[in-house]
Amino acid sequence: MIDFDCPSDWVIRGDNAEVLPNLPDASFPLIYIDPPFNSGREQRRTSISVVRDDQGDRIGFGGRRYASTPRTSTAFADRYDDYLCFIAARLEEAHRLLTADGTIYFHIDYREAHYCKVLLDEIFGRDRFLNEIIWAYDYGGRSKRRWPAKHDTILVYVKDPSTYFFDQDAIERIPYMAPGLVGKEKAARGKLPTDVWWHTIVPTNSNERTGYATQKPEGILRRILSASSRPGDRVLDFFAGSGTTGAVAQQLGRRFVLVDDNDEAIETMRHRLHGTAIEWVDADGRRLAEVDDAERETATLF
Repeated sequence: MIDFDCPSDWVIRGDNAEVLPNLPDASFPLIYIDPPFNSGREQRRTSISVVRDDQGDRIGFGGRRYASTPRTSTAFADRYDDYLCFIAARLEEAHRLLTADGTIYFHIDYREAHYCKVLLDEIFGRDRFLNEIIWAYDYGGRSKRRWPAKHDTILVYVKDPSTYFFDQDAIERIPYMAPGLVGKEKAARGKLPTDVWWHTIVPTNSNERTGYATQKPEGILRRILSASSRPGDRVLDFFAGSGTTGAVAQQLGRRFVLVDDNDEAIETMRHRLHGTAIEWVDADGRRLAEVDDAERETATLF
């Protein structure tokens, strides 16, 4: 079991179905997950391979150097025959891991949102449903045969409707869409966001862009963490991807636990997240630097 007694942040490389049962009960006031959307499409990434090389172009754990070699673009199918079965066991664990005043934000798109809401009602209880947030954006292709789909859904559930934490005062205000309809003072102060969030995707030329296929913008996570966690709280994201949850947690003074089984995700997070207080481990709690070195040495022997 991962030891949370120390104040470190954690990045865990492993299948979340194996990692989550080893995390202690009621450890997280906030869980955000952005699981695969079951879109039926291929998601493409350009990956690299690395080998130990004292003259290499990359610096890894403990100052070790590695030489990198680009590979061709790889793809994975975002397709599941039984998506609800895939996600249900993980949501059961999420329910166990939430504190009594905790909140989960479940990020999905229109294809599965209605099925997932019924599933969340079963696991958390219908009276634990807090919000359906619509994140609206404007990019990509335009269908000529239907209204273009330009939004994601974020379903919000709480562990206990009588004790959950929500800090309205910590939420960054936004401009009124029609400032002339309100007084100057209100227009200058701005308004609180509603359950419809207009926010761009990560721009191509943005400093926060990592190139990871499913990266979400920091502004979305900043709003979530500000409202539903306190400074010092530990946040869990077990489909961590590019590590946006961890990056925003660092900015806002939260701690984090990130889980992903994709080597490219771990590599992206290693270059994105900063600080010495991060434990990089595998599902058994072994430090990744030691595990990776052992695997390379074994590969060399054979």
